[in-house]
Amino acid sequence: MWYVYIIKSKASEFIYIGSTNDLKRRFAEHNEGLSQSTKHFRPYELQSYIALQTETQARSLEHYFKTGSGKAILYKRILGKESGRLPDKVLSSAKTS
Repeated sequence: MWYVYIIKSKASEFIYIGSTNDLKRRFAEHNEGLSQSTKHFRPYELQSYIALQTETQARSLEHYFKTGSGKAILYKRILGKESGRLPDKVLSSAKTS
């Protein structure tokens, strides 16, 4: 099983989207400062995740959520925000595992 996940910093408005085959481990890595992309905005809370059958599906959905239309869907439908637009600066494009 693979997961696309969204975490939000408790210290700022920073939001990160990633994919992994071990959600518990990866979430712990973010909170322990082991990810270069997220270590400066700890601690994190898990906002949402989607389980998928394959790595290809997960990577594809992760990539989509980092596009303009994907950010709008993510922000409005999954995170429940009214503006419908997620600022570009809060999303990391770093590859995760």
